[in-house]
Amino acid sequence: MEILKIEKKDLDKNNYYKKDNIDFEGDIDIANNLGEVKIKKSIKLTGYLSIKAGSGIKAGDGIKAGSGIKAGEGIEAGEGIEAGSGIKAGDGIKAGWGIKAGWGIKAGW
Repeated sequence: MEILKIEKKDLDKNNYYKKDNIDFEGDIDIANNLGEVKIKKSIKLTGYLSIKAGSGIKAGDGIKAGSGIKAGEGIEAGEGIEAGSGIKAGDGIKAGWGIKAGWGIKAGW
């Protein structure tokens, strides 16, 4: 399975990812200590979304992963958050519409 690695060099000065949307067939790995990584619209992937310690994710629209979502800090989406297996965040999980996981949901708050 392909892995998209997101690092500091992929973000602008306001911590936005270089593209408005991410639609990826495979896993996404967000490096540690990036703070809140922002996506202007949505994230959609077939695999697992892994967000290392010291990093979180915020999408203007939704986040959808074929497998699970795990974040060192928070997960936030303007619309829904959906994962094929579990969702786990070190801080909070917030969605404008709904949160759906195939297995379980766990947040630090």
